[in-house]
Amino acid sequence: MQDKANILLIGCGGIGTIAALNLEIGGKATVTAVLRSNYEHVKAHGFSIRSIDHGEVKGFRPSILRNTIPDVEKEDLPPYRYIVVTTKNYPDVPPTVADIIRPAVTRGYTRIALVQNGLNIEKPLIEAFPENIILSGVSFCGSHQVSLGEIVHEDDDEVYVGAFRNPNLNPDDEDAAAKEYCEIYGAGGKCSPQFNPNVGFSRWRKLLYNACLNSICAITDLDTGRIQLADGAIDNLVRPAMEEIRAGAKACGHDLPPELVDFMIKMDPITMYNPPSMQVDIRNGRFCEYENIVGEALKEGKARGVPMPTLTVLYGILKAIQWRTKERKGLVEIPEPEDHTVKK
Repeated sequence: MQDKANILLIGCGGIGTIAALNLEIGGKATVTAVLRSNYEHVKAHGFSIRSIDHGEVKGFRPSILRNTIPDVEKEDLPPYRYIVVTTKNYPDVPPTVADIIRPAVTRGYTRIALVQNGLNIEKPLIEAFPENIILSGVSFCGSHQVSLGEIVHEDDDEVYVGAFRNPNLNPDDEDAAAKEYCEIYGAGGKCSPQFNPNVGFSRWRKLLYNACLNSICAITDLDTGRIQLADGAIDNLVRPAMEEIRAGAKACGHDLPPELVDFMIKMDPITMYNPPSMQVDIRNGRFCEYENIVGEALKEGKARGVPMPTLTVLYGILKAIQWRTKERKGLVEIPEPEDHTVKK
C-alpha cells in the first residue's frame, strides 16, 4: 500500500465513479470515496456499472467508503496526496469547495484536482490553499448515475489534465504533478488521460458544449437529440452562443477552430436523446452550475469588449431558474401573499 498514492475522491456520481474505478484498477492508487445520497446503497451492494470502457462491472467499491469528509488532523489519518473533486460546483450556494475539502488538505503536500466544469474555479482554491498545487481535469465521459449505485457510461473516458498556475509555486512542479496524476489514472489501460498544459484552451473548448448546448437544453428541456430536430433551435440559439464562446476564447488568447462548433453539436448522435447534466439537474429540482459555466465566460468576454447577447440572455434565464430552486429549498425569503381583490 505504501507505493500507492493515497487519494481522496469527493463525489461518486457518474463521473466520480468512473474516475474511482480507473484509479483503483491501475494499481497505483488507494481511493477513499466520499458519498452522500448513495452511501448506504453502495456500502451494502457496491456500484453496478455498465461501461463502454470497462464492460459490465458488478459490486465495485473503492478501497474506503465514507459519508463524511475526513479530518486528517483530528482523525490522525495519513495525508492525502491527491484530493479529486468531481462534485458539481455552485459558488452561489454554500458551502464552497474550499470549505468542503479544508479538513482533508495537508498544507504544501496535497494536490487538489478539480474535475469540474467552467472557468476560474481555481481562484478560490489558490486563495484558500496558496501552498498547494491545483490541477485542472476537463472530462468528456458521458457517465450518469441512473439510480442509486447504478452507473451508465456511454462515451469513452476522455480527460485532459493540466495545472492551474499558482504564482506562489514552481511551474515545473505543477506540471510534474499533472503528469503523475495522468500516469496513475491511466495505469489500468482502460483510458488514456492526456497531459495538457494549456488549461485555458481545454476549458474554453468544453464551454462550447457546456455554456451553449448544455444550458440551452436545460432551459428548453430538449435533449441533445431533440434540440437538433427542433425548428431553428440550432441556428438561432446554439450556433450564435457557440460563436460568442469562440470570440470570448479568442479574446483570452485561445483560438478555438470553427469546426469545433459542428463537432460539439453533433457529438451526441440524435437518437441517443441525451439530456446533458444541467438539464438533468433542473428536471430533478437540483441547483445548476450556471455561474461558472455561463457567468464566468460572460464576464471574461465582456471585460475584453466581446459582444455576447445570446449568452447574456441565457445567463439571465438560468439565474432566474436558480433563484426558483433556492426558493423551493427555503433559501430565499419572499413577502407573504396579500389579498388584492377589490373590497366592496
